[in-house]
Order: sequence, then structure tokens, then C-alpha cells
Amino acid sequence: MALVLQLLSLLLSRTRGDPGASLDGRPGDRLNLSCIGVAYPIRWAWAPSFPACQGLPKGRRPILWASSSGTPAVPPLQRFSGRLRSLEPGIQRLELLLSAGDSGTFFCKGRHESESRTVLRVLGDREACRVPASTHGSGYPQVLFSLMGVGLMLGLGVLGVVYWRRSSSGDGRAPEAPRGGTQDPRGPGPGAEPALCGSGPRGPRKAQAAICSGPC
Repeated sequence: MALVLQLLSLLLSRTRGDPGASLDGRPGDRLNLSCIGVAYPIRWAWAPSFPACQGLPKGRRPILWASSSGTPAVPPLQRFSGRLRSLEPGIQRLELLLSAGDSGTFFCKGRHESESRTVLRVLGDREACRVPASTHGSGYPQVLFSLMGVGLMLGLGVLGVVYWRRSSSGDGRAPEAPRGGTQDPRGPGPGAEPALCGSGPRGPRKAQAAICSGPC
């Protein structure tokens, strides 16, 4: 009989929530969150288990406040808007329609610093959180390879321009005169003075200098 009571107590704590409760569910399930052991609860807060996957900073964020009118105040732009409601005039017990990414710890805060917490695990959140990380890691090499390809194309383009400019400037040069001049095979033209025979780099010979009319 004692064992049956312990199992029943454990089952109730998992479905209703208590200061150290742990709840599991799937997207679309409805679960109850309870402020067990907290007198006069004044607000609820939520700390996500995978804040980076949701684009959120770490830490708690208020999700519901008690009000004097008896209707809990829920921020209109917060994550649980439209899915979280109170089951009684106060905020002692709440009902949450689960959605992907709701995994985290729910805190019920009382007036006298009393607090209860319920850890919620939505099945599939951990696996879904790994997908963006792996995708980001595989995309980084692709971006790096793309940048390397662009740099290579720019480098080849610059080399092509330099080569073209050098080729263009080389084609426009005037032909150089042949070194060590060559004689005209037709011989000196009419009216040309005959060359002095025996003249050379050392000057005219001391011997007789004759004017050559033919080969010397």
C-alpha cells in the first residue's frame, strides 16, 4: 500500500508541478504548472533551456503577473501569449499549451521570497537545436571557398591586364638600327668619294697612301 501511495504521489507531482517537479511533453500537449509550497504567488518567470536556439539571452524572463482584479496579466508580445492561462482566479495553477522550444524552467515567485520551480522538457527540442549549429558550421567553409575563388579570379584578371599592357607597349617600339653597320651590296652610289685605302682605326699608314679605285 505504501508503494502505491508513493507512485501516486510521484505521478501527481509530474502532472501538476511542485518545487522540484519535472514535466515532459510534446508540442500540442496541455500541461498544468502549479505553485506548490508558495503562499501568495505574485508572478511567474521562465528560463529557456536552449536560449541560443531561440535567439534569446540566458536568464529568467517574466511571463505572467498577478493582478488585483483577479485576471492575470500576460505581456501581449511574450512567447506564451495565447497559450498560457490561469485555471483559477489567482495564479496558483496554470495551463500551458506546449510548443516547440518551450523547454526550460518555470519559476513561481511568492511575496515572501518563497519560490517553486518546474522543469519542462519538450520532446524534440534538443535535436532541433542541433540543426542550426551544424548548418552554420558547414556553411562557413563554403563562404571561405567562395572568397578564395573570387580572390583567385581577381588575381588572374590583374595578371592578364599587366601582360596585355606590356605586349602593347613592346609592339609599338621602333626597330633598332643594326649594330656594326653593313655595307650596301650594290657598292657606293654615283658621286660617292672613294674610300682611302689603308685607313683604319689606327689612322693612315705611314707608307704611301694611294687612292683605291678598286679592291686594295
